[in-house]
Amino acid sequence: MARIMAIDYGVKRTGIAVTDPLKIIATGLTTIDSKELIPFLKKYLLSEQVELIIVGLPKNWDESDTHGTKPAQAAIDKIKKEFPAIPVKDVDERFTSKMAKDAMIEMGMKKKDRRDKKILDEIAATIMLQEYLASN
Repeated sequence: MARIMAIDYGVKRTGIAVTDPLKIIATGLTTIDSKELIPFLKKYLLSEQVELIIVGLPKNWDESDTHGTKPAQAAIDKIKKEFPAIPVKDVDERFTSKMAKDAMIEMGMKKKDRRDKKILDEIAATIMLQEYLASN
């Protein structure tokens, strides 16, 4: 069975999460340098089936673009071009970073560990994917 993948794209780092094959649970996979996204996906997709990729599209409260909207849209376009057989859907990611920070505190992570942006991005991707699963 194929998985669903979530990508929390950032200019520097990209958090990635995937579902289990039954699409019940979202799990953080990794955080990579954003420039390595396409090579990472090529390698991952050789060993795992993915039926859908969701990518967080940052927006302001008033639906206007943020500084991260254009780079995220460019990443979406590149993923669609590189992997035309896999549907790519953008999703609202407005609250995922804040929710990830709150989750890190709730998990009892030390302040030093919470400063690691790689963990934050992976958790944000996981939250985005879990919310997508819950809404579908």
